[in-house]
Amino acid sequence: MASLTPTVGGSRTRRAAVPFSQSPASGMLAGALTSIAAGLCLLLVVLMLVFLLWYTWPAIRYNGLSILNDITWNIGNQYGTGSSVHNGVSAEPGAEFGGLVFLVGTMLSALLAMVFAVPLALGVALTIVYRLPERLRLPINALIELMAGIPSVVYGLWGTIVLVPWVGNQVAPFVTHHFGFIPFLGGDAGSGNGLFAAAIVLAIMVMPIMVATVRDVLLAQPKSIYEASMALGSTSWQAVTHAVLPSVRTGIVGAILVAFGRALGETMAVLMVAGNAINILPHNIFSPINTIAAVVVSQLESAVSDASGVAQRSLAELALVLFVISLAVNTIARVAIRGQDRSH
Repeated sequence: MASLTPTVGGSRTRRAAVPFSQSPASGMLAGALTSIAAGLCLLLVVLMLVFLLWYTWPAIRYNGLSILNDITWNIGNQYGTGSSVHNGVSAEPGAEFGGLVFLVGTMLSALLAMVFAVPLALGVALTIVYRLPERLRLPINALIELMAGIPSVVYGLWGTIVLVPWVGNQVAPFVTHHFGFIPFLGGDAGSGNGLFAAAIVLAIMVMPIMVATVRDVLLAQPKSIYEASMALGSTSWQAVTHAVLPSVRTGIVGAILVAFGRALGETMAVLMVAGNAINILPHNIFSPINTIAAVVVSQLESAVSDASGVAQRSLAELALVLFVISLAVNTIARVAIRGQDRSH
């Protein structure tokens, strides 16, 4: 409500009331609410970590380091007699829970996906920022955002119907025949389900995230860097590679790590094209693999039938390993991107 303020001549002037949204109290309230929201997010992560540690502790005692360095995954003989006891924890007879195959499959598929996705994502982002006319930027950006929102099962279905037969019938035989002398490219061509197909699907899935992040990093960069380099006689390619990219490399590394974290945790699409390998490490780029996220889904039903509960807890232990890896990767990525923002 407006108030009347007396003046020297005795008359009064009307003073407009300050809206609450512009008052100091509103700023304090907004700051408090955002702090509470941030604290709740951090608390949720901590609670998830504590729960996983508590739930998987019997499996951690039973498995020891074999969850990281053994390739044998066997829930044991559920119809036999007796039990297998390690460190005071009982499981089904013959039970072994080695997760090295899944850890290797997770890391290889995500790393190979980055090999495919990073050059394409950088090229697309640079084209959007420096080469596309203004009228085309909006639809291209909208298409990128649309790709990021497509469910993973759709990518997996496309990979199963289109990509896997193409890899098995065309790509793998050609590569193993002509480039088999190169390590990790020779050997059995396989059926198409495997590391290569999983990496292609992952690359397509994470590329929109990387393009959007790199695009925003480039747009946050002062245009004067590019324009000054062009004014000195550089070509567009030289201005980008010698002036722009070095100045935003921290942000680009952060974008790559964000996409890498997404690739590590992808489940359904990888499960549909990776080959569901158990107890065997990949011997070439076309070998079947399995990832931590995929094996948790595929083995959960059989693990539930384990009366001792160690199989379920071992799957949760794999999830804990993936959780820690993803948390570390995303933390490093956010720190890198924040450092890039503060530099401006």
